Amino acid sequence: MSRFTGLVLGAPREIMPGERRVAVVPETVRAFVKEGARVVVQSGAGAGAYYDDAAYTEAGAEVIADAREVFHRADVILKVKEPKFNKSLQVHEADLISEGTFLVCFLHPANPLNHDMVRTLAARKITSFSLDSIPRISRAQHMDALTSMSTVAGYKAVISAAHNLARFVPMIPTDAGIIEPARVLVVGTGVAGLQAIATAKRLGGRVKALDIRPEANEQARSLGAALVPFDLPEGAGVGESGYAQRLSEDWYQRERDCLAPAVAESDIVVLTALVPGERAPILVDKAMVESMKKGSVIVDISIDQGGNCEVTRPGEEYSWHDVLVIGLINIPAYLAVDSTRMFAHNLYEYVNHIVVDGKIDANSRDEIVEKAIVTRDGAIIHKGTLKSMEGMRA
Repeated sequence: MSRFTGLVLGAPREIMPGERRVAVVPETVRAFVKEGARVVVQSGAGAGAYYDDAAYTEAGAEVIADAREVFHRADVILKVKEPKFNKSLQVHEADLISEGTFLVCFLHPANPLNHDMVRTLAARKITSFSLDSIPRISRAQHMDALTSMSTVAGYKAVISAAHNLARFVPMIPTDAGIIEPARVLVVGTGVAGLQAIATAKRLGGRVKALDIRPEANEQARSLGAALVPFDLPEGAGVGESGYAQRLSEDWYQRERDCLAPAVAESDIVVLTALVPGERAPILVDKAMVESMKKGSVIVDISIDQGGNCEVTRPGEEYSWHDVLVIGLINIPAYLAVDSTRMFAHNLYEYVNHIVVDGKIDANSRDEIVEKAIVTRDGAIIHKGTLKSMEGMRA
């Protein structure tokens, strides 16, 4: 028996404004079909990443015009982003997914904006997996979509900031004297932060960085960033699999105090700090933004998880006291070709891992399965989501 025999996999067109990615590409469709799956793809789903319907048909998928039919027929819905309200159909995608089936995507379930959607999934007995909660362990590396997308986000964040900055990034000799390089601060030096540092350095910026994990700071230093001093007790900032773990509010205040002078002198601030499965910590408050030079730019990559900046607005670019605050949701969608290819292959590997003989064992004790499950058997079981929901009630 082939691995996916008996399963119908559905890939609807993404409806989040500006989203150009798609969950499957012809190459992964071909791999699913080869292993026994039936794949249904909504017409136009791949257009934003330049995959036409004919390519999916040739790969073995059935292309369907009606989104409702894709959701209705699939045993497993494969998406890039979390379910949203479909304005054209006047119904939420969470209500389109058939009861008792499966959903695999970036759910960002700890984000308060997604809590009602997560509750709907639980009420409809949909078993959902969030790709942003896959543990960072060696055997999950090839299915780690968050790392892939973080690479894209870190690069694009700096490009976006440079585009909007009203001055040069590199040092420029001129007849009027030398123009000093832009000062760039990167907060959080995981995959996205390191890519942001590397991109800012390539553009000629003078870069500072801070992370609460010693190893991440050393990686930032190795790329040429100067470190913002912050004394944290050994091991206090490092959680499972090397990810950052949540600190107490007292320690976050100390971190803000250490960051304040660096923020004030920066032309560009890139915020990438996340705690896996939880709401992002506030590391830049209103007063810190107001201390920045006029014309400076903040890019808050962590906005999908609530944001690191107190004044970031999800999905908006706006000026706060003459500082441009960019809260672009879903930055990887701006590089749709490369990000789609990476995402689709990560997703294929994850589905290939959780499916055995045409079935998904949602009760598996495998941490790759267990830590990514958000809803199961009518309940919300994702720890970070429950913690975030409890915090909203407090």
